[in-house]
Amino acid sequence: MSFETVLFEKTADKVATITINRPESMNAFNRTMCDEFQQLWRELHTDDEVNAVVLRAAPGRAFCTGVDVKQGYHYSNRANPWERRDPGEFLSPKQNRFWKPVICAVHGLCGGGAFYWVNESDIVICSEDAQFFDPHVTFGMTAAVEPIGLARRIPLGEVLRITLMGNDERVSAQTALRIGLVSEVTPNDQLWVRAHEIAAIVAAKPSAATQGSVRAIWESLDGGRQAALSWALPYTQLGNPVSATRTGVAKPKVTIR
Repeated sequence: MSFETVLFEKTADKVATITINRPESMNAFNRTMCDEFQQLWRELHTDDEVNAVVLRAAPGRAFCTGVDVKQGYHYSNRANPWERRDPGEFLSPKQNRFWKPVICAVHGLCGGGAFYWVNESDIVICSEDAQFFDPHVTFGMTAAVEPIGLARRIPLGEVLRITLMGNDERVSAQTALRIGLVSEVTPNDQLWVRAHEIAAIVAAKPSAATQGSVRAIWESLDGGRQAALSWALPYTQLGNPVSATRTGVAKPKVTIR
């Protein structure tokens, strides 16, 4: 697959790597990128050569600073509010019903609409230079979609602080680790290597098992605890016969972090 705003590659270990590739615009997304991500999620969904995805961004100051305000975004500025489309419908893996594990590798500035990806990735790691922020209220805009998604990942108080401080405060890599926004911080030059290493470990497992687990966990967030638990067993019954459970196999090497 060839694209204008992203780079794409697959490797023999069943890992696909998507690289956001607009460094001249701080890797901000435009309509073309939204369309290309929607196509990517759709095609990777049925690609048996891919069991896990690494999402990263071209080197530079930013992982992504949200929408490209210089180009505008006509999905969202139509006069009739019922005709407007949230960019997350196209960019976000889970809104596209994509259940293969996504490992997000963040470097540099990560703000605003970049949370469409961070919020819906399964494992998020970052480099030491990463800084997270949401500038919406600074510019007089209501922040809703990104913080609502973020509230499923980190404590409410942290979400509100990020939202209300706007462009005047940035969350460092170490603070992101402390509040659970990321699960690991790497040296700047090791971010991509580590992201692929994690993805390869995940991709080596039966895809029916990993996809079923991802879907069960994410969909459980849409209901109460008891309702979620009532659906837990059916998920295991659906996925396990396909993945051919491997009880009794040699124990893998375990890494403690």
